[in-house]
Amino acid sequence: MDKIYDQFDIETIEKLADIVNAKELSELTITDGDKTITLKGKKVIPAPPVPFMAPPVQTAAPAAPVTGDLAPTEAAKADEISGNIVKSPIVGTFYAAPSPDKPPFVKVGDEVKKGDVIMIIESMKLMNEIQSEYDGIVDKILVSDGQAVEYDQPVMVIK
Repeated sequence: MDKIYDQFDIETIEKLADIVNAKELSELTITDGDKTITLKGKKVIPAPPVPFMAPPVQTAAPAAPVTGDLAPTEAAKADEISGNIVKSPIVGTFYAAPSPDKPPFVKVGDEVKKGDVIMIIESMKLMNEIQSEYDGIVDKILVSDGQAVEYDQPVMVIK
């Protein structure tokens, strides 16, 4: 008789195999004292999900001139940005206003003081009010309302 049958009876092995198949398990290991059995099912363990990566922000000059309240969605070249750069502290969605029917917190040309709320970043259904770390004038808004932002992505320039 095979060595495995000395440790576990065939009925136990069949029941364990049925459990592996019914639950679509990839593997089941049972230890009873000094006896151990491992049954492998047909199911392959799925690879961990690949995290979503937003496409890289182009560093070319904006396609349209900056007019109005919001700048185009493309960030300006790093060497063209001067002033205090406000970066997103978290991954989420940028909102310029507290709600769609309200005016934006700030517009290009507005004066802000340290501690003023200048935007909201929604992350995991939580609305996070982001306060200015600088005193100055809003020079550029580098993302548009409702745009996804990455951690540490430049969002605004305050001079």
